[in-house]
Amino acid sequence: MSTEFPPVEPPDEAVLREAEARHAVLTKPVGSLGRLEDLGNWVAACQGVVPPKPFVRPRVVVFAGDHGVTAQGVSAYPSEVTGQMVANFLTGGAAVNVLAQVAGATVRVVDMAVDADTPTAVSTHKVRRSSGSIDREDALTREQCELAIAAGRAVADEEVDAGADVLIAGDMGIGNTTPAAVLIASLTGSEPVAVVGRGTGIDDQAWMRKTAAIRDALRRARLVISDPTALLATAGGADIAAMAGFLAQAAVRKTPVLLDGVVVGAAAVVAEELAPGAREWWVAGHQSAEPAHAIALGHLNLKPLLEFEMRLGEGSGAVAALPLLVSAVKVLAEMATFESAGITNRE
Repeated sequence: MSTEFPPVEPPDEAVLREAEARHAVLTKPVGSLGRLEDLGNWVAACQGVVPPKPFVRPRVVVFAGDHGVTAQGVSAYPSEVTGQMVANFLTGGAAVNVLAQVAGATVRVVDMAVDADTPTAVSTHKVRRSSGSIDREDALTREQCELAIAAGRAVADEEVDAGADVLIAGDMGIGNTTPAAVLIASLTGSEPVAVVGRGTGIDDQAWMRKTAAIRDALRRARLVISDPTALLATAGGADIAAMAGFLAQAAVRKTPVLLDGVVVGAAAVVAEELAPGAREWWVAGHQSAEPAHAIALGHLNLKPLLEFEMRLGEGSGAVAALPLLVSAVKVLAEMATFESAGITNRE
C-alpha cells in the first residue's frame, strides 16, 4: 500500500499580496491589528480569494488510540480511560465539545486503536486494539501503519467533501505523549530529557519511568528516521499515524488547519516528512505546556496563537484559538475602507 502523497501546492502568493493591499486601505493604521492581519491574509491565500469567505463548517476530528507503553507506568491515568473518554465525547461532555460549541465547530471521533469496543459509528477505520510498547517493540506492523495513514487521508477527504472549510485534529489516548515525544525527538535531533513532560500530571517517579521509556524507544526510532512510515510503525501508533495522514491530506486538499498540542504536533512533524510543504496550510493554535511541543513548532517554523499553559489535547487548544481565525477573516472582509467610510487616509 502506497503512502506517497502528491506534491503540495502552497497557498496563493498573489492572493496573499492582494489581501495585504486590502489591509493597507482599511480604516486603521497599517499593521495595527498585528497578527490578526497576517491570519486573515493567510486564510485569503488558502481560499484563493479576497476578501476571504467566512467559515461555514469548522470541523474537529479527534483520533483516539491506546498505547502499550502505558503499562510501563508513564501516565497518571489507566488505559481504560481512553475508551471511557470516547463515550464522553459522543455524549458531548468533554472539554473539546464545550469549546467547540462556543467556537461554532462540530466534533467527530475516530477510534483508531482504542483498547475497548466502541460504537460502529466511530470504529469504521479501526486498525487494532492498543499498540506495542515502543520502548521494546514496534507500535504497529508496517501494514497496520499504512492502513492508519490511509484512514487519516480518507477521513480528511470525507470531511472536505462534506464541506469542512477549516479542520482541527485532536487526540485522545492515555500514554500518547510518550510516543509523541519520541517522534519529535527523533526528527529534531533532541535528547530525551529535553522532550519529557508531565503529561496528565505524573509525579517524579513516573517522570523517570517515562524518561527511560522515551530513551529506549528513541534508540529504536533513530534507526528508521529516513522513512516516515517506518518511524510511525516503530515509535508512533495508529492514532498518530492517522493524524499524520489527515494533516498531510488536508494540505493536498488545500484546506487550512489549526494545529493543537504536542501529540498533534508530533503527527505534524511526521506529516511534513510525508508531504513536504504541508506546513504552509497549518497554523499553530497554541503552544502546549509540554516541552516537546515548543521543539516541534520551532522545527515547523510555526508561531502559536495562544500560550495558555494548556496540555489537555483533544483539540482543545486549537478550538480555543478558532475565534481568532474567525475574527481575522471578518476584519479583512467586513471593515470599511478609508474611501468607503469617507475618512482621510495618511499621506
